[in-house]
Amino acid sequence: MNMNPREHIALITGASAGIGLELTRKLLSEDWQVVALNRSDFPADDMRIQNAVKSGSLRIYKIDDLADYASLRLTLEDIKSKEQRIDILFNNAGGSFPKLSYSKQGREKHYELLTVVPYIILMELKELLKIGRLKTVINTSSSALKFTKKFAIEILERPQTFRKLIGPYATSKLALSLWTQAIASQLAKDDIKIRSVDPGGNNTLRKGKQSGLPLLVEILMKLFFSPPTHGANKLYEGALGEHRNKNGVFLLKGQVAELKFKDQALKVLERIQAIYEHEFLQHKF
Repeated sequence: MNMNPREHIALITGASAGIGLELTRKLLSEDWQVVALNRSDFPADDMRIQNAVKSGSLRIYKIDDLADYASLRLTLEDIKSKEQRIDILFNNAGGSFPKLSYSKQGREKHYELLTVVPYIILMELKELLKIGRLKTVINTSSSALKFTKKFAIEILERPQTFRKLIGPYATSKLALSLWTQAIASQLAKDDIKIRSVDPGGNNTLRKGKQSGLPLLVEILMKLFFSPPTHGANKLYEGALGEHRNKNGVFLLKGQVAELKFKDQALKVLERIQAIYEHEFLQHKF
């Protein structure tokens, strides 16, 4: 097997800002090809990024809203028609919202974007992964999941209450890590490995954009949190580091960690699989 990094192709969602941007920069510096699925534009003054676009080593697919199934389907079809394979899929797009809001499909926005959409992207791009060289999926999770006190599908889809960071955001990240664990044996049949990774505390605040974080956390983030390069390195290590042969695990601070509510993992997987099959695949947008 030829493992020359120049031959490697990574697809990164949310690649144009924060951790995703730093991961894109890191991979390009190591001569990877990067396929970016973004809502926003890359920095115009970053010459390495702009040169990579010109050379074709960075290929960009724009989408206004990943949680809009009609747009998502069109964009994924575009990727499937143009890309030859994917070696690593980084399901990284996301973020926290400042208030309770719902997707076009009627589900809570964190759950839709952070839990369901990564599954849809994986399923739609699975054939490209199967012919990839590394056959690896990294789902960006969060240590915030440890704050989850109650967990049920009904709470995920239509919460009765809202709390910044430790509410729907945390439960959605937990659900992501749970289905990651539950689907591992299924993907292993195609030699695909999947892990969820906590990128640690990173200052990803963006000027002029509401963060969805409690004020105290915003202050602490500005003062003490690491730059997004820290999170990018954690995702990179999660994909290619010492745990690269582990399947279905959740990596916290670079080590395998136990998940709460493990008994719910299969139920979460079955629910999002049903959403994918009955809504995404069958609905005429």
